[in-house]
Amino acid sequence: MIKFLDILSRYEALEFNQLEAAELLGVGERTFRRWCQRYEEDGEAGLLDRRLGKASGKRVPVDRADEVEALYRTRYAGFTAKHFHEHLVRDHRFNWGYTWTKTFLQSKGLLEKARRRGAHRRKRPRRPLPGMMLHQDGSRHQWLAGQPMLDLIVTLDDATSAIYSAFLVEEEGTASTFRALEEVFGRHGLPLSLYTDRGSHYFHTAAAGGAVDRAAPTQVGRALAHLGVEHIAAYSPQARGRSERVFHTLQDRLTKELALAGIATVDAANLFLRDVYLPAHNARFAIKPEQDGSAFVAISGIDLGEILCVQEERQVGNDNCVSFNRLKLQIPASPLRAHFVKARVKVRQYHDGTHAIFHGPRCLGRYDRRGAAVDIPIAA
Repeated sequence: MIKFLDILSRYEALEFNQLEAAELLGVGERTFRRWCQRYEEDGEAGLLDRRLGKASGKRVPVDRADEVEALYRTRYAGFTAKHFHEHLVRDHRFNWGYTWTKTFLQSKGLLEKARRRGAHRRKRPRRPLPGMMLHQDGSRHQWLAGQPMLDLIVTLDDATSAIYSAFLVEEEGTASTFRALEEVFGRHGLPLSLYTDRGSHYFHTAAAGGAVDRAAPTQVGRALAHLGVEHIAAYSPQARGRSERVFHTLQDRLTKELALAGIATVDAANLFLRDVYLPAHNARFAIKPEQDGSAFVAISGIDLGEILCVQEERQVGNDNCVSFNRLKLQIPASPLRAHFVKARVKVRQYHDGTHAIFHGPRCLGRYDRRGAAVDIPIAA
């Protein structure tokens, strides 16, 4: 006020014009003229902000604020402010911003203020193209309310953070790895590399926490080498930061979405993941790659299921059966020879628990989970 009165008096004394007076006040020429008129009509009171004491036109109505509070207390309890705001906008036609939502929840004591971030850590640069590196990992968590702990197996792209495959299983292992790889490779092609932890189904390690033994590949290592996919081992949790951050998001959001949808079984949860959650998650969190194009290698004429499986050599017994994991697999009659006693054969166990016996390139028989023959191949 003092500054305005001083400049006004000097303006009236013709020391400078309207434009110069406005510049000294840091306002436009039109605003200066309007202030002069208000001061002439109402004195100092005319220069008070006329918005004082009036409700903002952008203010959230009381009834909508009460609705937001009730929704959070009943249906969306425990949701983060961002996750809750997305549901408000999508499902409840809420037209106000995320910042208001967060501040409102904090003012009601429904949400704690986030701790200040620590020192900045530089993240490893992303690969520039999709398919250059995939991350695969599992997270054990109580994904379904009232159900025991389950493992969520996630395969995502380093360049975009897009999740290509995610499903729940009782326990992470070789079978779940092959299932995920077959889903991704069959849909997108072969990547250049796969980045995983040093779990026993991924690598053999001579000592706990030590270097991996490349000379003794696991079943997963053998299959990846057969397909020409580089297998990279992570040597610290920080090295897997990208997948760890994704799991942090999933443990917060996915559990709530499953509960909100009333899903209580693994099969229903996996269908929900594939058809509903993953498309929405990727639309929300996946980013554009640094470069256009793709590093995935298209594959054709290859039955991935016959490569991405457990393969072990066995010798056929005197009863023309093969013993494998406490099962007796009876080789059916074959036009190739009368029997296969003492022959060296390969037993393949697929991720769905079924089996097959191969003698060289020929399949001698296929079996269900319990070892019962389900298909008798006919030799060409």
